[in-house]
Amino acid sequence: MIDFKIKDLFFDRATVLRAVGNAKRRVLSQGGAFIRTTAKHSIRKRKGPAPPGKPPHSHEGSLRRLIFFGYDRASDSVVVGPVGFRKSTAPNVLEFGGSTKVKTRRRGRFVTQRARVETRPYMGPALAKERPKLPRMWAGSIRGG
Repeated sequence: MIDFKIKDLFFDRATVLRAVGNAKRRVLSQGGAFIRTTAKHSIRKRKGPAPPGKPPHSHEGSLRRLIFFGYDRASDSVVVGPVGFRKSTAPNVLEFGGSTKVKTRRRGRFVTQRARVETRPYMGPALAKERPKLPRMWAGSIRGG
């Protein structure tokens, strides 16, 4: 009696899985890079606060400079957003609104106050702008032997 494993006749399973994994990492990283670039470009250098509902203005450049992306192997996804704000909740408050502590100078002294901040989203609109392009990046992405 002859026993055939039909799957073995069509393709090398390990090679295909490796090609799919490599393509997935490449495409997800590329998508993360596009979203990061769009978010960074939406934050313009201007004086004064941005109008609510629009991306925040950059006064010193730290928010733009600290937006990164990275591929996370554990969740098989890409994470895009600001990092490096140790004790500050400013990026989160700008994106979603809320209250935060603000230091101001009064009569030569620094005073900490609570301030209510309206939403000034920059990451959500960047994802929305790049979302139509993401499926096209998968076209022809899997190559192999």
